[in-house]
Amino acid sequence: MKKIEIFDPAMCCPTGLCGPNINPDLMRFATAVETLKRKGIEIERYNLRDVPQSYVDNVVVNKFLQENGAESLPLTLVDGKIEVSKIYPTNKQLSEWTGVNLDFMPL
Repeated sequence: MKKIEIFDPAMCCPTGLCGPNINPDLMRFATAVETLKRKGIEIERYNLRDVPQSYVDNVVVNKFLQENGAESLPLTLVDGKIEVSKIYPTNKQLSEWTGVNLDFMPL
């Protein structure tokens, strides 16, 4: 089973779903992550504000940030390899990586 890790930019809360103007893509992505977790998929999100040491300790993420800067977040790793940066993975990508059909969710 694949391991998916998402390294978010600094956000006010772990999901970014707070405040008066919620980003619809963050809502879609947070719902997809929770759906995948309930299906037993190993998927973790890290918020730069809450766990900055995770960004330092992960060699791939650390190197990426040194070369591209924090403005290139979010960053998605699948089995330790960079798959997506600057945007969140699509439902289609998440489905391909996990084998879980997310077609029922809005794009």
